[in-house]
Amino acid sequence: MSNTQDLILLSGEYSSSIVVLSVIIACCASYTALSLNQRIQQNSFFHNYFWLALSSIAMGLGIWSMHFVGMSALALPISMEYDPILTAISALPAILASFLAFYIANRANRNHLPYLLAGITMGIGISSMHYIGMAAMKMESEYIYNPWVFLLSIFIAIVVSYVALFIFSNSKKFMGNQYIKVITSIIMGLGISSMHYTGMMAVDFYVEKSVDIHTHTFHQMDMTLLITVVSIGIFILLLISALTSLLDRYVDYRLHHFDALTLLPNQRQFEASINNNTNRSGSLAIFQLHNLENLISAHGYTVGDEIIRAIRDIIHSQKPSSATLYRIEANRFALLTLEESTNEKVKEALENILSLLKKPIIVEENSIPVHVVCSVDYLSGEKDVKELFTNTMAVLQHPSIARQHKVIEYDPSIHTYSFERQILQDINRAMTNHELFIAYQPKVCSKSMNVTGLEALLRWKHPEQGMISPGIFIPVLEDNGKIFDVTDWVIQEVFKQISIWNKQSIPMYQVSINIPGAYVTSPRLLHVISEKLSEYSVNSHMIELEITETSVIHDIENAISAVEKLRGMGLSVALDDFGTGLSSLSYLKRIPISTIKIDKSFVDDVPLSEKDSDVLRAIITLCHSLHLKVVIEGVETKEQMNFITSVSEALHIQGYYFSRPLIEKELITWYRER
Repeated sequence: MSNTQDLILLSGEYSSSIVVLSVIIACCASYTALSLNQRIQQNSFFHNYFWLALSSIAMGLGIWSMHFVGMSALALPISMEYDPILTAISALPAILASFLAFYIANRANRNHLPYLLAGITMGIGISSMHYIGMAAMKMESEYIYNPWVFLLSIFIAIVVSYVALFIFSNSKKFMGNQYIKVITSIIMGLGISSMHYTGMMAVDFYVEKSVDIHTHTFHQMDMTLLITVVSIGIFILLLISALTSLLDRYVDYRLHHFDALTLLPNQRQFEASINNNTNRSGSLAIFQLHNLENLISAHGYTVGDEIIRAIRDIIHSQKPSSATLYRIEANRFALLTLEESTNEKVKEALENILSLLKKPIIVEENSIPVHVVCSVDYLSGEKDVKELFTNTMAVLQHPSIARQHKVIEYDPSIHTYSFERQILQDINRAMTNHELFIAYQPKVCSKSMNVTGLEALLRWKHPEQGMISPGIFIPVLEDNGKIFDVTDWVIQEVFKQISIWNKQSIPMYQVSINIPGAYVTSPRLLHVISEKLSEYSVNSHMIELEITETSVIHDIENAISAVEKLRGMGLSVALDDFGTGLSSLSYLKRIPISTIKIDKSFVDDVPLSEKDSDVLRAIITLCHSLHLKVVIEGVETKEQMNFITSVSEALHIQGYYFSRPLIEKELITWYRER
């Protein structure tokens, strides 16, 4: 440096409007980075590192652009240029530091040390960017740093980065709330800006006395070019985020609603179609391939897949134009017609399909015979579409269709009676041989995202009929007085499983058991529960009994008495499927329940339907006002989850968004992976 006696200290002026602009840019970049980083917390087709990289680039570009806009806010009476290589290089420390800091902040940290490391990393990255950017300046003046203010600027960058990242990490679950995201972005933006302007306070600019500063215009960057470059960069990042978000939604929709092998609508779409239709004309046919497992054993999975595709093509080529084809199980296709069409035309199409399927299917030069049966039922009278499904499945589960290769119409005098009789004959054996089994579906707290409970769901794998839907066999058991015995079996199995988990020191949660109809008010239930609590040494707080509105509303006084006794034993009692029956607030206030379960039907069209969203919000508010625990069933999509968490934090979520019902081993694996 020249002799200080030959130097003049330069004084600059800040443009307040450009200073404000630089702060706004830092806040907007922080908001963009947080929005991109938020995608890491959501299910996505893209790897987490993709979103981490995008958010880091957004943050780094924001820090970089804020610096050079901030530099432009300082007007000095000297000419100045920037070294293009150093200017470009100066962005790298900010991007790399942002990547590392976001990576640490996204982890499940339980103490402050990781946040401190992340804060130091990002603070050093911001400072490095700033001072490399300063080194990129090419001008006639010289400058020196005040060491204490220099260190203060780095300290500010570290402290503010630490605070912002700590807030960001601990508020991740609230990032769907725009207000919280904006506040966090402002804190981060102000932190970046404060470091910059503190750093500028640390530097003094000097020129030699021989330099006539009055002949120079004040330093000013090309603001239009800088803002254009930064805006384009941020816009591209947001555009990539929007496009990938749309792709995520499309992939998620395809995975959840279409069969991957045949590309046909799957059982979810089929279930929605039969549940949401009130047509009084139409038909349902289900095709079942008898020997799929044998074919796979003999020829392998690849050939098995080709056979399924060939069957799809044959059905599709012959089906009525108004019919929709679904693949509802590995070996079953459903053909649903909900428009007016004569039964004769439908049956003719089905006969043509079965005729073609009688010919062997050619796969890889192999001629492979297949055996397909088709059950069909038609809408008439008071039948609804859901009843068609029950009837066609009753045909397929009837022993008489074994090895049949023809179209079979549902006949209530044959299929209903025989199927019901077989269920009643086989149920005792099913309990003894553990054909009946329990699947557990987790409940997750919307605030902490921790598992808070399980629902025990009854399943039946029949040795001949395969998996029988609870919607089919439970009504039969209820109508014939066998449901109490089966419920006792479920209670024993759940208590036994909890006892095993306790002995294995596996952390588990309250388990809900469905109690049917009149059993709620039966003295037998109290006796069974009391006996099993003692036999398996299970804490009563680990058990919740789920009762339905219709099971208590017709015997309200006895129901109130029974629930009071159950609560007196320390058990929780939940009112299941709330809102689907004859809900009465007077009953709701009188029955001493602890939990309300909101039915899936209130969630299906949320948040797309404003009316349904308002109804769900009102029910949640009502339940909270009565100090009841709220469980929401049937949550399947990210959009439903985001809406629900925006309504209230104190909710418990159950549905395929988190997990399908799992058998015990699957549940332990799922829990450990979480």
